[in-house]
Amino acid sequence: MVGVKRKLILPAIFILMFAVSRIPGLMPLNFSVAYAFAFCAGVFFRGPMGWWLPLGVMLATDIGLNCYYSAHGVAVWDAANLDNLAFNYVAYAILVFLGRRFKPQASFLGLLGGGILGAILFYFITNTASWLFNPFHNPEYTKNLAGWLIALTKGTGGYPSTWEFFRNTLLSGALFTALFGALGKLTAESPAEKNAGAREPEAEDESEAAPEPEEAKT
Repeated sequence: MVGVKRKLILPAIFILMFAVSRIPGLMPLNFSVAYAFAFCAGVFFRGPMGWWLPLGVMLATDIGLNCYYSAHGVAVWDAANLDNLAFNYVAYAILVFLGRRFKPQASFLGLLGGGILGAILFYFITNTASWLFNPFHNPEYTKNLAGWLIALTKGTGGYPSTWEFFRNTLLSGALFTALFGALGKLTAESPAEKNAGAREPEAEDESEAAPEPEEAKT
């Protein structure tokens, strides 16, 4: 029963933390639990659960957020924005795949490095998608090398530079990967629990183990 509870507790904590973090205005721009959630789900949840849990929860919260922003007059359902959002899911899937290259028993520093690498990949993939699809029609995002570099470094006018977003991406990726990694290790089954219930080899019948001595010949 203890092992079953632990298997349920960790996904519940992951989902709760991610869902709360997506409340509009709660986190700074690009300071997100999503990078660590996708990466650590790939690490700690084996089998199909490592894929459907993070991607399914993200899809549900994205639909909710799109409904919220649409109600406030933001055009989030147009084709360009949906294409841009689809690239986010490509990035999330890559983070899950990266996480599955790690074992839950990996060192804490190894997991932290993997989470930071995942955050960097997410930043490059999603900012490239923003430049490519340009859902908000930013004039700076010209379809050439200069426009792509602007999308990766400066960003569009009226907003903080994308380097500041990159900083938030790295900080949140490291922070929440450390937190999820610590939770994953704390709730992992101990060797004693893994071996609990294993049947020990039955002792051989004494009569079989020690043959009776032959009778003395007369």
